[in-house]
Amino acid sequence: TGPADNRGARRVFQAFSLFVKAKEVPVAARCPAGGEGVRWRCCRQAFEELSGIHRHVALQHAADIGQQAAAEASPPGGPVQAGSADGINGHSRSVPEISCVLPDTSHVSYDDLTSKVGEVLLYYCYCEVKDPEKLCAWQKALCQHLHLTGKVRVASEGINGTVGGSKVATSLYIEVMLSQPLFKDILCQEDFKSSAGGAHCFPDLRVGVFKEIVPMGIDPKIVSYKETGIHLSPQEFHREVEQYLSQASQGQSDTILLDCRNFYESKIGHFQGCLAPDIRKFSYFPSYVDENLELFKDKRVLMYCTGGIRCERGSAYLRSKAVCREVYQLKGGIHKYLEEFPDGFYRGKLFVFDDRYAICSNEDIISACRYCGTLWDQYKLCSSQHCRQLVLTCPSCRNKGLTACCPVCQEKELKVNSRASGQMLKEECECTRRRPRVPIEHVSQRMLDAEK
Repeated sequence: TGPADNRGARRVFQAFSLFVKAKEVPVAARCPAGGEGVRWRCCRQAFEELSGIHRHVALQHAADIGQQAAAEASPPGGPVQAGSADGINGHSRSVPEISCVLPDTSHVSYDDLTSKVGEVLLYYCYCEVKDPEKLCAWQKALCQHLHLTGKVRVASEGINGTVGGSKVATSLYIEVMLSQPLFKDILCQEDFKSSAGGAHCFPDLRVGVFKEIVPMGIDPKIVSYKETGIHLSPQEFHREVEQYLSQASQGQSDTILLDCRNFYESKIGHFQGCLAPDIRKFSYFPSYVDENLELFKDKRVLMYCTGGIRCERGSAYLRSKAVCREVYQLKGGIHKYLEEFPDGFYRGKLFVFDDRYAICSNEDIISACRYCGTLWDQYKLCSSQHCRQLVLTCPSCRNKGLTACCPVCQEKELKVNSRASGQMLKEECECTRRRPRVPIEHVSQRMLDAEK
């Protein structure tokens, strides 16, 4: 590189250093959970490691730093105009191009690449994507190249995926994802949550372009992930939950521990003392918040979900209502928490959206068979062809033919079986008809539940 390149690089580095310096807090400052050592705060978030600062700045403040560096390079009276070159070697501040490179697998045997002994990855990355279709096509080609199955959602706001395959394949997948210019300095190794599994955990590969990478039903331009709550590490979240449970047992808590998942997820596993909305879809969550605003008024809210992605948009929506004192969320979700605290305050199984349905970190069973009430937490699909509900029915009850989610479905199954094969009926059963789409919570009942 020449002198001009070096000067430009120095200006960017100086601008970055000044930006970081302005956001520093004393080392002795205490984080929300009472720990010490928080060294940097920005956008209502706390950071303890330099890598986290770099990623946050790259994602949220690259334009600010570019403008500051450009201003330093501009002659007096000649500031850089918005949308023009940034003044550093004439390069424009644009979204990185999408690389469509596929990894070299010539050194890997076919058996190693397609081994059934592998893992399932769960990850997401919020970033600006100018060409979602191109990213989608590359993702599909990449997964097919590595013999991965699973589901990947692409949108102009980023990418969200869960894929399964051999450990060789998932390792190559992570390596390529981290080298993708679009995700550089945003996505990192720790953002990939893994669990035992493989390609067999999914029926096929589904990659598509959507408006949202997690379906909340709110336009990302209206409620953006950039307005998210304050991220807490698993250690910080653990301390917060410990304090919350101690205060709640005495009826003194001003905090709500909120599960952002669906009812069938929280039914088989959840944090002790949580408020778990009885909703079927995450797209119902905004309406749930709207109908229960009084519940959240002047409260500190601790939110959590499976891997963290639903909290990104969910916390942003809750914050947009301006009723809570503060909103925090578990960074990395339950997945990361269980890595640190397998026997912590989360009890039961962790629901996952693949053919495993659940993974476990402890021996607790907190749910029961739909029919006989014995402890049971292994889901099966309702046996009625027209219904896609999940049902908890123990082996004893299944052997008796009790395999549907409710009596209505059980009856319909008999009728369907007696008709011509292939004829489908619409979903209509007790499970959907009797459950309010958006439940109204009562504070007193919530506090009683928290004390259990």
